[in-house]
Amino acid sequence: MKFFVDTADTAEIKALAASGLLDGVTTNPSLIAKSGRKISEVIAEICGIVEGPVSAEVAGTEYDQIMREAAVLRKIATNVCVKLPLTPDGLRACRTLSGEGTMTNVTLCFSAAQALLAAKAGATFISPFVGRLDDIGQEGMELISDILEIYDNYEALETEVLVASVRSTMHVIQAAKLGAHVATLPPAVLRALYQHPLTDKGLAAFLKDWAGTGQSIV
Repeated sequence: MKFFVDTADTAEIKALAASGLLDGVTTNPSLIAKSGRKISEVIAEICGIVEGPVSAEVAGTEYDQIMREAAVLRKIATNVCVKLPLTPDGLRACRTLSGEGTMTNVTLCFSAAQALLAAKAGATFISPFVGRLDDIGQEGMELISDILEIYDNYEALETEVLVASVRSTMHVIQAAKLGAHVATLPPAVLRALYQHPLTDKGLAAFLKDWAGTGQSIV
């Protein structure tokens, strides 16, 4: 499974990229707004930090506007992935952009039917929002399972399932068990994957015993 981080905070991205475990970045208009910076500046900086896909979302909803905005975004760097809404105009733009060799991420997916349409439009990634489905009493991971089952039935569909709206490490584990290709995680969730109380307890015991020897490795 590939790990993307869902943030526009470049300091966070630099710190996480240093671990070598970061495969890409996703952003959205809300995250860009929190940065207080121009989208072109933020995306350019992020693309200079990570080599993998960096999702930059259009704000337009009609095809012509989407395409104008996409033209600006994809000029920023070769690893920009244009993020598009799951609407008729968004899917039309997806087909055009994908046909031109531009990476695309179709976002705000809440049904397997929508995911099938995105794949037929040639999306590089489809982003099902599991946390938001959980919030309304549905099982977000059931959607992931359904999408993967459908995609596996057709070799011609190359779209990768990018699990979004991840709220916990359990979402990550469940998605990995199902075989999802990518999970995009808030920085706090990505860091939480390292954590286990027995790891902390064991390390503390080892350090205490080592200190008692009075030795130094260097």
